[in-house]
Amino acid sequence: MPDFPNIILYAIPFFVLAMLLELYVTTKQHINTYETKDSFSSIAMGLGNVILGFASKALVILVFFWVYDNVRLFTIPVTWWSFLLIFFADDLAYYWFHRVSHECRLFWASHVVHHSSEHYNLSTALRQTWSGGFYTFIFWLWLPLLGFHPAMILLQMSISLLYQFWIHTEAIKKMPKWFEAVFNTPSHHRVHHGSNPIYLDRNHAGILIIWDRLFGTFQPELDDEKVIYGLVTNIKSYNPIKIAFIEWWQLLKDAFTGRMSLKHRFLYLFKSPGWKHDGSGKVSDDLRNEWLSRKNQ
Repeated sequence: MPDFPNIILYAIPFFVLAMLLELYVTTKQHINTYETKDSFSSIAMGLGNVILGFASKALVILVFFWVYDNVRLFTIPVTWWSFLLIFFADDLAYYWFHRVSHECRLFWASHVVHHSSEHYNLSTALRQTWSGGFYTFIFWLWLPLLGFHPAMILLQMSISLLYQFWIHTEAIKKMPKWFEAVFNTPSHHRVHHGSNPIYLDRNHAGILIIWDRLFGTFQPELDDEKVIYGLVTNIKSYNPIKIAFIEWWQLLKDAFTGRMSLKHRFLYLFKSPGWKHDGSGKVSDDLRNEWLSRKNQ
């Protein structure tokens, strides 16, 4: 078992200092990004994620090692070139996890937590799910199957999470053009957190924005379309319990109450957020197309 450090724990002092620095910079720029109750809700969600993470990570490690020990196809050594490979492999896995988490309500039920704030700052990065860690790891199962050691996978997942902290800010407008072309940036990720129809379900990148460009989900931040943060229908609560579980409650209510076929109950789990069995709902593509139609009139 390679002895890799828990870099997230080492990064906690950096998180605190970075948030204080951001608060100072945005105040000087007259940008109102922080709201006390909202920030404390985000921090509470982050603490809950860490506490529940002990159980979910134990499950993830158990499953990764079972796949690695019993059914792996190859044995990839822990060396410099394998870290290059896993950098791209992990980032591709993250892209599809993130995209499906927006396009499938079963995964959205946990991911919606991260989008529930109507503010955008470094504390928003800490607003993490309490439930997703127990099942979203399936998007990474192909890595131990290929032969990457579980410790390498977990380390790279932590590196990706650490990278994504700094992009949750309005203090940085744009990075150099070459950087914006290849990497995920604050500008790209502000789009991702937007509830504007043109921004919905776009820019799912972890570290590399190239996947969004390749798979058709890239959307630049528009000068004439200021990002409105939050959800299409906001939760309007600072209660961490409500933030963590309200979408699960709404999903179960939609799927298991009312008169409808078994097929429709099943589809509520896997169709996009906003889908309704009677055709009355609107998914993100519907909202985007309506926005584009109005824009082109």
